[in-house]
Formats: sequence, C-alpha cells, structure tokens
Amino acid sequence: MKNIRNFCIIAHIDHGKSTLADRLLEYTNTIQVTEGQMLDDMDLERERGITIKSHAIQMEYIYKGEKYVLNLIDTPGHVDFSYEVSRSIAACEGALLIVDATQGVQAQTISNLYMAIEHDLEIIPVINKCDMASAMPDEVEDEIVELLGCRRDEIIRASGKTGMGVEEILQAVIERIPHPEGDEEAPLQALIFDSVFNSFRGIIAYFKIENGIIRQGDKVKFFNTGKEYDADEIGVLKMDMIPRKELRTGDVGYIISGIKTSREVKVGDTITHIARPCSEAIAGFEEVKPMVFAGVYPIEAEDFEDLRSSLEKLQLNDASLTFQPESSLALGFGFRCGFLGLLHMEIVQERLDREFDMNVITTVPNVSYRIFDKQGGMKEVHNPGGMPDPTLIDHIEEPYIAASIITTTDYIGPIMTLCLGKRGELVKQEYISGNRVELHYKMPLGEIVIDFYDKLKSISKGYASFDYHPCGFRPSKLIKLDILLNGEPVDALSTLTHVDNAYELGRRMCEKLKELIPRQQFEIAIQAAIGAKIIARETIKAVRKDVTAKCYGGDVSRKRKLLEKQKRGKKRMKQIGNVEVPQKAFLAVLKLD
Repeated sequence: MKNIRNFCIIAHIDHGKSTLADRLLEYTNTIQVTEGQMLDDMDLERERGITIKSHAIQMEYIYKGEKYVLNLIDTPGHVDFSYEVSRSIAACEGALLIVDATQGVQAQTISNLYMAIEHDLEIIPVINKCDMASAMPDEVEDEIVELLGCRRDEIIRASGKTGMGVEEILQAVIERIPHPEGDEEAPLQALIFDSVFNSFRGIIAYFKIENGIIRQGDKVKFFNTGKEYDADEIGVLKMDMIPRKELRTGDVGYIISGIKTSREVKVGDTITHIARPCSEAIAGFEEVKPMVFAGVYPIEAEDFEDLRSSLEKLQLNDASLTFQPESSLALGFGFRCGFLGLLHMEIVQERLDREFDMNVITTVPNVSYRIFDKQGGMKEVHNPGGMPDPTLIDHIEEPYIAASIITTTDYIGPIMTLCLGKRGELVKQEYISGNRVELHYKMPLGEIVIDFYDKLKSISKGYASFDYHPCGFRPSKLIKLDILLNGEPVDALSTLTHVDNAYELGRRMCEKLKELIPRQQFEIAIQAAIGAKIIARETIKAVRKDVTAKCYGGDVSRKRKLLEKQKRGKKRMKQIGNVEVPQKAFLAVLKLD
C-alpha cells in the first residue's frame, strides 16, 4: 500500500490538463499516445475540446529502484461539471493544480482548489504551457503563492506539449502525496465513484477501496441499497479493463457483477462483504443539487418508455442528472429533468441523440421556485405549469447565487452593466494581482440560466471567468407569462419572469413566434398574457386562395357572395384547426437576444 498514489488533476477549462495527462501516460509507458487527449474518449469531448467525464487510469513508475502504482483521475474544468470533480476528489489523496502560464489563476481554479483543501488533499501547483511565447510564469507564480501560501520552489514549471517538467511532476507525486491510509484486516469498505452501462455485461461500477481486500468470486453487497451480488470480475483500469484476482486497500478498480437495473447502483454507495459487512457506509461526496430544470419530451409519443430507459442508462454515467415523469398538453408525456447548468443540458441532449438515438424536444429551461400561499404553506415548483392560482399566492421566493467573476480591469464597466441588467447586487470587488480583479455578486439564478455565460465571454473577449454557488432563496416579484395560440395556452412556452421584464419579454416572444410558426389555412392569433390580461399580440395571416378569379364582369354581389362563403369556411376551420409549434420555435425562444 505504501507504493500506491491516488491523485487527480484540477484546473480551469482549457488550461491543458488532458494534454498533460497524455504526457504522464506516455512517460510511464502506460500507452502509446496516438492522438491528442487519449482520456477524452467521447466524440463530444473531442469535438468541443472539453472534458465531460472524469477518467481514471493506472500508471506504473519506477523511482529510485522501487515500483510505484499511480492512479490518475483527469477531471472536467467547466463549472457545470464541478460535481464530477467532487467525486474524483473523494477518491484521491492529492491533486495537481494546473494553471495556464498565459492566463493565470481563473475562477474555476479557485473553487476546485477550495474543494480539494476541504478534503485535506496535498496540492502540487504546476504552471503549464511554459513553452509559449506569451507565457508569464513569474507573474503567475506570484498569483499561486498568494493563493496557496506555498514556497516558490514548490511550484513546477511544465509544458504538456513539449513534455517539459513531466519527470518532476511524477517525482513530486511520489514524494509529496501521502499513500492511502486503511486497514487490510478490517471488513471491506469500497466507495463507488462512477459507473457505466455495457450492453453485454450489465453495469460496471468503479470504486476505490478504503479498507479490506476484495477477491474475484466474493459475495458482496451494496450498503445503501442492500442488494447482494457475486463479484464475477474485478480488475484495474488502464486504457482497457485489466482483470485481477484480488484488489487491496488503496487500489482503484472496477467490478462487474451482472447488475441489470440501473436503480441498484448509486454513485457514492459503499461495497462490502456479505459474510463480514462493515458497520457504516463511507461518507461520500455531497448530494448533487440540480440548478436548471427543463422538460424533455419524445417527438413520437410511443418512444416514451425508450426515453425512460435511455435516461436511466445515462444517469449511471452522469449521476448529476435527475428526472421525473410529467405531462404537457402540447407535448404529451415526457420527463422534467434537472441539470447543473445550460452546458450540461446541451451535453445531455446531444448524448441522448448520439448514444441512444433518441430525438427529443426540450422546453424552456427554468429554475425551482418556492411558492408560499396565504395559509403559510410552501410548495416547490419546477415548472410554471404547476403554479397555483395567483389569488392564492402570498409571495414567491427564487433561488439566489453568490457569483465570483475574475477579469482584467479593462472589462469591469461592461461586466458591471451586464450584472446590473440581470438584477445583480455587487457585494465587493478585490484586486488579486496587477490588473486582475475579482467581483463578487449576488444574483437570481433564473437570470443567468439562459445566456449570461455566453454574454460574459463575448463582453470580455473570453478573458473573464465565472464561478458560482447557491446561497439560498429570497422573496421576489415574479409573475407567470403565458403564450396563447388562438386563445389556447401553450404550456411548454409559459415562463416565470420578473414584473419589470414581463412586457418586454412577452412582446419579443410574440414577434419571434410570428416569424417561426408556418402560415395555415386560417388566421392565427399569438398573444402573451399575464393572468387574464393580454399584454402583446401578433397575427399570422391566413394563406388564401383567390376565389374571385373565375368572376369576370357581372355584379359585385357575385364576388361578395364567394368571399363571404370563404370567410365562413375559414371561421369553421379556425374552430377545429390546431397549430403545431415547430421545435425550432422552442429553441429560438431560449435564445431571444
């Protein structure tokens, strides 16, 4: 056990952690690196150049004549996937903190760092991309020393591209990171930190052993669900799974036990022996709190059950996704899903399409609100459709976040304007070093859900970095805005919005829908309403046939008669006709700006 090191890599998005992980794998002769980012094996990760899943891989390294086993976990850097990072941190004793030499410390770096410090991990600071012409290693070193309070000689300068500093990193991992603590004689305790679904072998769970030993063929049970299994195959993770006869305390590995249903594996659960169970489960990572809710509906109604099983399989691999069934008048049966953020929602939608071949419609995303009625009761609403009658509501509370934005001083003005426009309150601003400022804001989560992140990036030319965490609920003046087509409300388009924004939003939604809904044989009225009060209206004109073409000459009453007949037909059509809202109209309403 003293020759095992478990560590993860944490950094802001785009600071080169996956590339550096490639160099470490190459240097320890674990694999031949044939293309960039070997650990990012999903097509989506390669296309977007981001890490979505944490990946575990085992390396072997000989140092001063002794053989060491290094378990590396490469983690995502985007704020929407910080839950993945918390799981990886729970399975490690140390972390490489990577900072880009050209960009310096960014917001996500700081929040991941605090998470690692809370778990008492040993931090090894690394400055990456030191080979670039625009690198400023000395300034970045100052920032790291200020942030961590470490000595300058503890910071390693490296480059994932050229392989500079890789050997020093491996030595630092062995010398500075403590080996796993645990008792091999104690009852088995293993923490599940991830799982995947394999259509041939069932569910494969990845775990780290805290205490005890597990052998192939052992009878094991999952502590929280109480289900019992045989350990058909156990082993370690290299690029592929490599079976082993036994795994000891401190090892990171996988278990295949023919589990068929996804509900039986909970990430964060503890594996133990049936014969000699442990007395309590391992305290895992925090429960995940979805931030953004959206309805996901199958395009064909008969695909509902397929969608359910696809979501269950996806949830195995991405434990931060939550869902429950709901129905909508416009879209039929579907699920109300909880996501960690908008990028997460986009990725889930893409993965449903690519991995499970599911075509889905996603409704306008919103956050959860607390509604207090006049009797003092409280209910949580994730969907504007679930709102009680306005006359019964005493007040509504919406979730607030504490946001921290790190930017250079050039962009303070525009960023403040953006935050004020989103009803933000400035808490404080502090200078980190030189010309870099950290702004602290309190903002309603509902305002930043849709396009805040994109706008922030474009205002600051990509330099500002943003991180947030929830900080409770506050009372707010919110109203429900409905969209009516021919007097019928379309529940999938209704939103909860602040009083001040309602008129503007209603008008813009009507204009947008007028462009996107195709013309019908009858006239369509698009209205935005608050309760019974109509605040905006647009009309889509009917497609009409020229019925008077065959009348030439004669009295005008002949033309009138034909036009009147047509008018009656259109009126009858309007009563029985229904309007299909195309998918692109739902999406366009999200991106109204």
